[in-house]
Amino acid sequence: MAILFNGIVFGPIKSRRFGLSLGINLLPIRNKVCNFNCIYCECGWTDLSKEKIVYFDFNHIIQAIENKFQECFLKKVSIDSVTFAGNGEPTMHPDFLRIVEATVELRNKYFQGVSIAILSNAALLGNKKVIKALLLADRRVMKLDAGSNQLLNEINMPLTKKEIKWYVDKLKLFNGNVSIQTIFLKGNYNNRYIDNTTACEIDLWLKALLEIGPKEVMIYTLDRETPAKDLEKVSPERLNEICELVIKKGINATVYL
Repeated sequence: MAILFNGIVFGPIKSRRFGLSLGINLLPIRNKVCNFNCIYCECGWTDLSKEKIVYFDFNHIIQAIENKFQECFLKKVSIDSVTFAGNGEPTMHPDFLRIVEATVELRNKYFQGVSIAILSNAALLGNKKVIKALLLADRRVMKLDAGSNQLLNEINMPLTKKEIKWYVDKLKLFNGNVSIQTIFLKGNYNNRYIDNTTACEIDLWLKALLEIGPKEVMIYTLDRETPAKDLEKVSPERLNEICELVIKKGINATVYL
């Protein structure tokens, strides 16, 4: 069953990676809107053909964010992070840059020092406004689930075909001030066995990480129901082995279970 957020601001919720996080969803509440179609996504399958995409408008979003910030401030609710996530890919909102700019101003007004994080699949890093918006955040957490083009297409199924090299080259633009998140999984989908933990795949993934030079790598596995039904978690032991391989390359890495 797909999990979709039913509003613009949610939480604060306890996050494995961000502590007490106040989430921001810029995307419609009736269906997922994304330029990836990941086989593991808790929001379900991407289907942009069902109906016209109607985004929340800028003023509606900013009012909802300020209302929630004000409520938390007055009730002395402590938060560790303001996190752009939600029902798909947040950078797809046409007013993404303006929204991030306004959110930074509101954060400075109500929660000075609280981190703003943006979770993204990196597919729109060719857009200068998206890059500018990401640079305004304190944490840019970008997806990299594969080291090979084959597994990129099998796991993430991007709607626009770009090779791993494109993503690596764009992620290098952050000069190391970027976090990489990778989900590891195994299982059958579309008559193929998918496993991004094999020695060959890990080697290619590590080479990509060395080129990007991220400040940290977030390693995790499945936690919720997936749209592809025959997927399985990777063991904590294997996740820790992968984590050690990253650390040996001189890159900070953490396993989140």
